[in-house]
Amino acid sequence: MSEHVSFDLQPVLKGALVELRPLRADDCAALYAVAADPLIWEQHHMQHRHEEEAFKDFFHEQLASGGALLAIDAQTGDVVGMSRFHGYHEKRSEIEIGWTFLARSHWGGVYNREMKGLMLRHAFRFVRSVVFLVDPQNLRSRRAIEKIGAVQVGSRLDGGGHQSIAYQIEPLRRRPALGRQPGYRCNLERWFGRRRSNRPSSGSCPPRRAGSS
Repeated sequence: MSEHVSFDLQPVLKGALVELRPLRADDCAALYAVAADPLIWEQHHMQHRHEEEAFKDFFHEQLASGGALLAIDAQTGDVVGMSRFHGYHEKRSEIEIGWTFLARSHWGGVYNREMKGLMLRHAFRFVRSVVFLVDPQNLRSRRAIEKIGAVQVGSRLDGGGHQSIAYQIEPLRRRPALGRQPGYRCNLERWFGRRRSNRPSSGSCPPRRAGSS
């Protein structure tokens, strides 16, 4: 890791199941087609995000962040969700991954695992620690984060000022011995060694109305 290289917040990352690329303004309609499903947000503190106006505010926020990535099904080319890098802290050697959601057709773990694996492998080129901030009531997201090897390390305020559970994950410094690896260091080779398993509307949103937030 170079001390003088800034974190690349919007890389292009390609896996067997999922491809990630920088979010663009003309992705709004395709991403909203995924986000319009209210069940995606039922455990989120912003449960109305499936509504068009709420989603447009969310989309413009992600676009302005400079760290949002669009998730595309590598086989069909369909937009299936997004995620985001945020809050690069050079002194702490830390980055946050968050704002992740996937179409329900891509729930079940394999797509999320590969997406997070791609992002973690990229992140560990620049930092020693990745954090995830999750709403305490969002049990589905908490389980998904725990499945990829993160552990709870306390609580923090998220970008919207909401108290969130903080999870952390770090890379392995050496190859683990046989058996379950203790702690929160993840084995990315385990994920990417199994990538060849069975693989399971366009346009842009109109601009926000004046005064929306």
